[in-house]
Amino acid sequence: MIFEGQSLNCQLLDDGIAEVCFDNQTESVNKFDRQTLEELKSVTEALTQASQVKAVIVTSSKPVFIVGADITEFQGLFANSREELLDWTAKANQIFTAFEDLPVPTVAAINGFALGGGMEMVLACDLRVAADVAQVGLPETKLGLIPGFGGTTRLPRVIGSDNAIEWIATAKQHKADQALKVGAIDAVTTLEQLKDVAITMAKDAAANQLDWQARRAQKKAPLGLNKLEAVMAFNTAKGMVGAKAGKNYPAPMEAIRVIEESATLSRDEALKIEHEGFVNLAQTSQADALIQIFLNDQLLKKKAKVAAKSAQKAIKTSGVLGAGIMGGGIAYQSSVKGVPAVMKDIRQEALDLGMGEAMKILNKGMQIGKVSAEKMARTLAAIKPTLNNDDIKPVDIVVEAVVENPKVKDAVLQEAEGLIADDAILTSNTSTISIDLLAKNLQRPEQFCGMHFFNPVHKMPLVEVIRGSKTSDETVAAVVAYASAIGKSPIVVRDCPGFFVNRVLFPYFRGFSQLLQEGADFRVVDKTMEKFGWPMGPSYLLDVVGIDTAVHCVGVMAEGFPERMSALANDPVELLYKKDLFGQKNGAGFYAYSKDKKGRPQKTVDDQVFSIIGQPEKEFSAEEIVERLMVPMIFEVIRCFEEGIVETPAEADMGLIYGLGFPPFRGGALKYADALGIDKLIELADKYSHLGAAYEAPEKLKSMAKDGKTFY
Repeated sequence: MIFEGQSLNCQLLDDGIAEVCFDNQTESVNKFDRQTLEELKSVTEALTQASQVKAVIVTSSKPVFIVGADITEFQGLFANSREELLDWTAKANQIFTAFEDLPVPTVAAINGFALGGGMEMVLACDLRVAADVAQVGLPETKLGLIPGFGGTTRLPRVIGSDNAIEWIATAKQHKADQALKVGAIDAVTTLEQLKDVAITMAKDAAANQLDWQARRAQKKAPLGLNKLEAVMAFNTAKGMVGAKAGKNYPAPMEAIRVIEESATLSRDEALKIEHEGFVNLAQTSQADALIQIFLNDQLLKKKAKVAAKSAQKAIKTSGVLGAGIMGGGIAYQSSVKGVPAVMKDIRQEALDLGMGEAMKILNKGMQIGKVSAEKMARTLAAIKPTLNNDDIKPVDIVVEAVVENPKVKDAVLQEAEGLIADDAILTSNTSTISIDLLAKNLQRPEQFCGMHFFNPVHKMPLVEVIRGSKTSDETVAAVVAYASAIGKSPIVVRDCPGFFVNRVLFPYFRGFSQLLQEGADFRVVDKTMEKFGWPMGPSYLLDVVGIDTAVHCVGVMAEGFPERMSALANDPVELLYKKDLFGQKNGAGFYAYSKDKKGRPQKTVDDQVFSIIGQPEKEFSAEEIVERLMVPMIFEVIRCFEEGIVETPAEADMGLIYGLGFPPFRGGALKYADALGIDKLIELADKYSHLGAAYEAPEKLKSMAKDGKTFY
């Protein structure tokens, strides 16, 4: 044994081939933490001194190769001074550089995921072979960063600047065959043959039958671009990436800048540019927020795995009661992920609409090459549209998705409970109606909960699993496991009016209505909130949700929280509703809607809307618009956390990001609250106290301010 550590080991195989094996003793996956970096440094030093070594292969004992850096550990590093962080980055890179400069050829044997730091380890090797199941990539820009272990330096020199920019800016993972096409890896084989192929490549390289020195020289040299090629390549990339990323996501553009500035430099000089670029981003608010989202998402996945392990009821078949667009979306989502769905309705036209929704989603997938004809046929075959009650009897879970009316839902749920097996689970896709109210007439309320999908179902990641007062832990676990199995991110919330997402959305809408009543222009408010980072402003969102739906929800919320969410006299939203202007669904709301040449909805402003809601009479600063909409939302999120409606800040923030499109670069309402500062929020509560109870600071916020605490 040449080296034995806690994260990796190195042994000498036959014919002078050394195997460096990543094998984390305390984790289920390999990742780069400080210990692993130190051990890589030690094994490199040992290999440098080992005269009997003729070549090196790099392997993994885990089902993955290396998933990347340990972001939980590095997050603490980012709090250091810029100088300290630059120094650490330079020292970490010296470890990869030293490995790359070993006096013998090196071959990476990629058996699974090689992402981020894992891919950078691969790039530090001279030759790369991957199993056909492997995936590689540099996803750092998703975290608001750029690759910091040599990725922006080595990848362009291996696959060219155009491909490298695409890989880094999009942060996508690439299958082995895709990586082979662009030269990111040199060969693809089966998992069973991977190590043998890597050893053969190492022997061939050691015998100079493979020109590994030329490969290494290419990675250490400047990029082979002439002046005109460089101008064309980088200007085109900046235009395309800049338009997509926008100013709120600086990482992709910083990656291009780093690659461009280092294009004429040697590896070691280029790495200095990379260090600067990495540190430029590591200490931004965007990186802080996006890293927190990653960690929050990991928490959701962990909870779903725990639920799947503890669930006593396996969900193998599903039933959807109520077809139409929502029911069709749920049936599609279940069937496309391998859980066959029975879609039941009382009207054939509703079933046709539901199947049409599934067909529409699949057709669009085929047009962009993401869905094969086989997958389309398999998915549609797994949905059984029916008018017959008996077809629901054998399913393991039922999702009721009929009209949002408590009496109708009550009747449908009672009927379904009488049809399904005693151990089957019953859920309601309600957006506002109390789960305890719906459970009132059920015989098995412990096997009933809410399962709130968001529209459009196939695009929105969130599912709220709503626990009623009698819902059992077993039911919650099974529903969370099912939601996760069909590709959704579930959060468990307790029953209350509006549950979590809608409850915190309506103070935002109410704040918007108050602004309009004071003379604000809804178009200006929309632009301001879009600039803040929302995918659409409040009036456009209301049009998309449906003005009629919003008015119905206002009634529910006003009844549940009369102090903070009471209905406003002459609410502009209700004024539109009274004129039968429901938004996108019937062609007019705040905006007027028509179709463009491609059949996509486009919005314009019909000045007649001002005769209904009133003329804009007052200008508000962008700062005040943001504060007046965001403060009541943040305060309601805090109250939900305070009351235990949602369990953790992570789940609260992910609920808003996945359910409402809260600006990811701000990290969610509670992460944004931390960024603003708890004391600042208290000040804003005082500033807007005249606007009512929704702007009153929650007790939890006051105690946090007193104790100097934050949510994260």
